[in-house]
Amino acid sequence: MSQDATATTSSKPKSSMKAKVQKFGTFLSGMIMPNIAAIIAWGLITALFLTPGGWFPNATINKLSGPTLTYLLPLLIGYTGGKMVDDERGAVVGGIATIGAIVGSNVPMFLGAMIMGPLGGWCMKKFDDLFQDKIKSGFEMIYNNFSAGILGMLLAILAQAVVGPFVVAGNSFMASGVDWIISVHALPLANLFIEPAKILFLNNAIGNGILVPLGIQTASKVGKSVLFLLESNPGPGIGVLLAFSFFGKGSAKSSAPGAAIIQFFGGIHEIYFPYIMMKPSLFLAVMAGGVSGTFTFQLFDAGLKAAASPGSIIAVLLMTPKGSYFGVLAGVLVAAVVSFLISAFILKRDKSIPDDEDDFASKQQAVQQMKDESKGNATNGSVAQNNTADYNNVQKVIFACDAGMGSSAMGASLLRDKFQKAGLKDVPVTNMAVRNLKDEDGLLVVTQKELAERAQLKAPHALSVSVDNFMNSPRYDEIVANLKVASQEQTDSGENTTGQTTENETKTGEFTGINFEQVKEIDFIHHDQHTGSATMATSMLKEQLEKAGKKTTVKRVSIDDITDDEDRLVISTPETIKNLKTRYTNVQSLSVADLQDKKLSDIVKKVQ
Repeated sequence: MSQDATATTSSKPKSSMKAKVQKFGTFLSGMIMPNIAAIIAWGLITALFLTPGGWFPNATINKLSGPTLTYLLPLLIGYTGGKMVDDERGAVVGGIATIGAIVGSNVPMFLGAMIMGPLGGWCMKKFDDLFQDKIKSGFEMIYNNFSAGILGMLLAILAQAVVGPFVVAGNSFMASGVDWIISVHALPLANLFIEPAKILFLNNAIGNGILVPLGIQTASKVGKSVLFLLESNPGPGIGVLLAFSFFGKGSAKSSAPGAAIIQFFGGIHEIYFPYIMMKPSLFLAVMAGGVSGTFTFQLFDAGLKAAASPGSIIAVLLMTPKGSYFGVLAGVLVAAVVSFLISAFILKRDKSIPDDEDDFASKQQAVQQMKDESKGNATNGSVAQNNTADYNNVQKVIFACDAGMGSSAMGASLLRDKFQKAGLKDVPVTNMAVRNLKDEDGLLVVTQKELAERAQLKAPHALSVSVDNFMNSPRYDEIVANLKVASQEQTDSGENTTGQTTENETKTGEFTGINFEQVKEIDFIHHDQHTGSATMATSMLKEQLEKAGKKTTVKRVSIDDITDDEDRLVISTPETIKNLKTRYTNVQSLSVADLQDKKLSDIVKKVQ
């Protein structure tokens, strides 16, 4: 078992400053991400039906644009923020409080919603902590409705009088700052901070927590905003991945083309983060690509109507207003070319890692191990050995990423497919944002290494597995194997409690479960300890089958070369068969204490 997969202890881990920053940033983006579909709907309505300037100008349909921007989007954000703190009652109070901020301002109240939504949920939660247990039986509904209504009213009045005007002033200040940065052509320098922050998994916090709200306010005035392109530009990432495709080494090179397709067309930017972290000098490539791309956007006055989420070239083009396609494509292309050239230069000159040692996954694992050791969190060998036992209690698997979408959904799909093939159909695999994890029994959490600390803070009693890359990790096979072992041990334990023996089966039950009518090939597994025995058994059985006029094929194979089909019967020692069952699902098997067992003569009579 790898040191990447470690069971958490009962003591709650302490939160580092990095985890706190990630948590706050993710909290902000958590209010935006569930409502991205509504933002895209508003952007499409504006882009298609704006009068004038849309692709299909329609004054009637365009009437949806204003109310959606002014009321629907802030209310959804406020509702979501309240729900993040105190479930449904907090969500309702957060929505009520947000309407006060909307009425008390003359600008789209996104920032006000991001303040009042969580504040409403927090106030509702604290109010319930004080009074809910004191309510007499039969008065619960009256208390629930009136407490939320009165509290929401008070917060709405507060928001109208204070928060709305305060946010308007803050908006004016920030807008002036952004306008000044744009006027002096300094906006490209923002990518010097945005690109490294993305790779530290703050991409959703920056994009959806800061740039999207500011971009929407700009777009509502001038019809588009370059701020939507700063974080979502796929150019820097595709440049790095293409450089790895041509000049990389080992598994990093072989996996880069597939990663490039997923990143550029699927919009899953997280997929290129491990490539950068493997060679930190490549930070320069994405930073330079981001700066040059943003400079090009500004040069051609390019922008988007609304947020492009995920950051796919398809989503970017769908959000591009008429007349800006050339500028947007030019910015993406320039960012990709600059990032590719710098990455290629770095990769070609890097002689520090010989070709035969440049294994993407192992290097990432070594880097993480060194980081853990430096923090005093290194995993000792005894924990790794005991992890298989921890899988006995696993009832479900959750993939947790920063936003709960994109990369975690793809990782969950990959593992779900492996579970299906391995016959582990009773173990559900889902995905969610790391902020939504709950500490519960029987839970296995799979997350990226950069988010592992936060996942353990949210679910300290869950079994935790950290991976370099959701799209391609050897940890998935380990999870499958460990769950298969746990399942087999439980099955064996159940069989032993019935009073039946496993090693000394009766004559009538020794072939139970084997369908000899399907068997077309019999395989003897050979390894270092039983090479001679497997060869002799193969020869003997083949000779007996020929004398009996049977057509069944007999081979001597390694366990890695087994074909997982029902027409294969594998014969080996009990320990080897146990290992076989953790790796294959369909193949039939027979365990024998000795490969020259008398059972082999009985097999000749049963096969075709």
